[in-house]
Amino acid sequence: MPRNTFLALLSLPLALAACGTPQERCISRHTSEYRAVSKLLDEVEANLERGYAWGERAVESDRLTQCRRVHRAKDGSIRVAYRPCYVESVDIQRYRIPIDPATETRKRDNLRERQKELAAKAQASVQACKAAYPE
Repeated sequence: MPRNTFLALLSLPLALAACGTPQERCISRHTSEYRAVSKLLDEVEANLERGYAWGERAVESDRLTQCRRVHRAKDGSIRVAYRPCYVESVDIQRYRIPIDPATETRKRDNLRERQKELAAKAQASVQACKAAYPE
C-alpha cells in the first residue's frame, strides 16, 4: 500500500469526527453521559421484560476454504493455483444470562433517577450550545 494511501486511511477517523456543525458537536459532547444512561436504562428494562439478559462470546472455529497459491513456473511465467485450506474464523455467539429481578429493578430505579438528574443538565447544555453556536 502506498504511503500516501496509508496516511489517508489513518486520517479518515479524524475527518469523520469533524463532521457535523459546531452546534451538533457541542450538543453531542455535553449530552454523552445522558445518552449512555438512557441506553443502559433501555437495556435493563428490556432484560426485565424478557426475564433474562443477553451475553456475547467469541467462538473460534476452523473453516475449510480455497486458498490461492502463486508460484513461478520453470519458463518464468506466474501461475495461480487454488488448494483447500483451513482458515480460522471467529463468530460472535449470543447466549442467555439469567437475571435477578430484584437487582435489575433496583438498577432500573437508580438509572431512572440518574437520568432525571442528567436531563436537566443536558437541557441546559443544549440551550447553551444553541446560544453559543446559532445555525
